[in-house]
Amino acid sequence: MRADRLVSLVLLLRRHGRLSATTLAAELEVSTRTVLRDIEALSAAGVPVYAERGRHGGFALLPGFRTELTGLNHDEALALLVAGSRSGAQAFGLGSALASAMRKVVDALPESYRATAAGAVQRVLVDPETDLLSRRLVEEEVPGTVVAEVRRAVFAGHKLRIRYAAVGQTPKWRTVDPIGLVTVREQGYLLATRSGADRTYRLSRILAAEELAEPAQRPDRVDMDRAWQERSARFRAGGDQVAVLVRMDPARREELVGTALAVRSEESDADGRLRLEVTFQDSRHAEWALWRLGTDAEALAPQWLRTALRDRAAAIAARYGHP
Repeated sequence: MRADRLVSLVLLLRRHGRLSATTLAAELEVSTRTVLRDIEALSAAGVPVYAERGRHGGFALLPGFRTELTGLNHDEALALLVAGSRSGAQAFGLGSALASAMRKVVDALPESYRATAAGAVQRVLVDPETDLLSRRLVEEEVPGTVVAEVRRAVFAGHKLRIRYAAVGQTPKWRTVDPIGLVTVREQGYLLATRSGADRTYRLSRILAAEELAEPAQRPDRVDMDRAWQERSARFRAGGDQVAVLVRMDPARREELVGTALAVRSEESDADGRLRLEVTFQDSRHAEWALWRLGTDAEALAPQWLRTALRDRAAAIAARYGHP
């Protein structure tokens, strides 16, 4: 870890010219005393870093000194910079490592490419905090020590002991064989097996974690995309799910599909409206999804859903029927 930090320190000085110990400490997420020790270590290793005294002083490298990271062309570095704007690193506790990697990528670019790449990245936004309707994405808080322990066990192929708080249950310790990590819309998940059975754990519900020395019982190779799709399908097939037949305005289709668990069938009527059979997690989910579409969608079946929507509309009309 210290070697990575020393490289990051050199790259910061290469990029900015001169920085104070306080600024370096903030960038590297360490104390100023640690920065001073790292500066001494760099000097002892022959890196030409020197201190400038005074009000606007700080640390700088001798002019002409350059580190080299070869093998990246402009488009490759730009792709990494754009990918670095995604939220997966935050979900897995790799935010500071990502920042360090991005500094190295920028430093690897030829001088003539740097301004171009930096300008291009400023014009790309991936996964903003809110969508067009100002609905904010909720980022889950996962303690750094917990996610670091989980991450180490996954990559090392070791068994993992976790204290997990399942919904509606008392937190319990359990030992699992970790397979991989997934991030979806700011939420992180651990894919694992327990006693040979597939398990999926929400990272935010892991209260404590401990990497064990025992090797995990898992295949040498795994298709994470396929594993996630299979577990998603099993999740959608469980619980008290309900199927609903809907006739609706095509302009509102994405809103319905975005809230449903699955679309079983879809066809167009002669008048251009869509007829879909969709599934929801339960009756409350179905009623909420159809109600929010107003008169742009009509639940044709089941009858209990039509009755529930009618009763809700009648209650609203009664509430606002008199001044």
